[in-house]
Amino acid sequence: MTSRLLDLAPRAHWALLPLLCAALALPVQAQTGTTTTGQRKATPAARKPAARKSAPRKPAAKPAPKASAPASTAAPVAAPAAPAAANAPVGQREADFIVAVVNTEPVTNNEVRARMARVQRQLNERGQPMPPSAALQKEMLERLIAERAQLQYAREMGLKTDDAALTQAELSIARQNGLQTVEQLHRRVQSEGIAVKDFRDDVRNQVLLARLREREIEPRLKVTDAEVDAFIREQTGTRAGGLEMNLAMILVAVPEAADATELARLQARADEVARRVRAGEDFAKLATEYSDANNRGRDGGVLGLRPAGNYPELFQRSVQRARVGDVVGPVRSGAGFHILKLLERKQNNELPDVKIPQTHVQHILLKTGPAQSEQVARERAADFKRRIQSGQASFEQVARQYSQDDSASDGGDLGWAAPGQFVPEFEQAMNNLNPGQVSDPVISRFGVHLIRVDARREQVLTAAEQRQLARNMLREKKAQEAFDTWAREVRGRAYVEYREPPR
Repeated sequence: MTSRLLDLAPRAHWALLPLLCAALALPVQAQTGTTTTGQRKATPAARKPAARKSAPRKPAAKPAPKASAPASTAAPVAAPAAPAAANAPVGQREADFIVAVVNTEPVTNNEVRARMARVQRQLNERGQPMPPSAALQKEMLERLIAERAQLQYAREMGLKTDDAALTQAELSIARQNGLQTVEQLHRRVQSEGIAVKDFRDDVRNQVLLARLREREIEPRLKVTDAEVDAFIREQTGTRAGGLEMNLAMILVAVPEAADATELARLQARADEVARRVRAGEDFAKLATEYSDANNRGRDGGVLGLRPAGNYPELFQRSVQRARVGDVVGPVRSGAGFHILKLLERKQNNELPDVKIPQTHVQHILLKTGPAQSEQVARERAADFKRRIQSGQASFEQVARQYSQDDSASDGGDLGWAAPGQFVPEFEQAMNNLNPGQVSDPVISRFGVHLIRVDARREQVLTAAEQRQLARNMLREKKAQEAFDTWAREVRGRAYVEYREPPR
């Protein structure tokens, strides 16, 4: 049986991608990724970003904000800022004007109209009803205000998006839409009436926002073991971690048309059977002799080990206080009189099988800081890649000699990784690689990486990995809730002035 845990797992851990594609009405391909550990080397790296072999790892993926949620409770839609004129027929173009000021930055009518046009196109293609124009305009304006406030906050924090991260983001958008190169993506963007520069500026902003959200939200997240247990029980549709019972039953059937005399006779028969069982006679033998169940007791009356909730409520209540080996009854149901024996009671700690894709990956990490700038680290990483591709050195040799991660002693081997296991920048670059391919230098909050993918596979999760899967999915849910709160706080701190359109 396949667990619903997999079906409900986050489909895109790089939140920017589905948003941008939705804004462009591009058909994002669904991913089958889920969040869990699932690596071959069971070290603290799978759980803590700062632990051994943890440079690119993260506890859980960030949820992709919903494109249809109000601006006050969800991330703003990532919409490349196409000129509104591109979406209006010639002769109907309106003069642009400021509709709001966020602190000192304006939001223009053209920006709002561009967002509206793309959302309307997307709804049309999906066959969904169109909201009233005034309501949609108000929502798009609020999203732009929220986004502008978050970008300003990111800049105040000193965050920025480099060209390498921008290129990786664009490549991921291209791959998610069946395009092989960034150049093909740019041509697709232009065919949608969006200037490439505007598109790239907005991608850069969304990468910046994704980093900001991760920095602000992840420290707020905590998931308890009790929450994991409850989530597993809810999502799998089984009683994983719940009670299982095995009962044996002797049924003395009562016909629907039985009169009082017949009912008394059958009850006496049931009482006699129950007395003989309690006196020590063999339950299975008496079941064969007296039971009116479908198989006439030929199986000794054994009903089988199953989740307690799968037994009739009458049976559950009747044996609730019984110990294993106790006989209960007769108890009356619509079918007749039941004599029950509790054969077994235990906790079910098993989970259904869940398969997820995994990637075997290696990396070389160059940390950045006062001793080594990001630019220097990037140039060194690019030189490492040239040496590896020319055959001067193997990836493992370079990793052992130069990598500043604890995985260096293993040639940079990070083992088998599941979706959501690494921070977005690292995972995004990893997902863009074919087996055997080495990435260009990748920038993350840990430094500069070279990444090589060795192989991909589908793997059945162990019980421990499924628990980690559930834990990370709960983190995902809590991350959305934390983001909602954080976004309201940022919006509340911003000075917003609404402007009336010119008369």
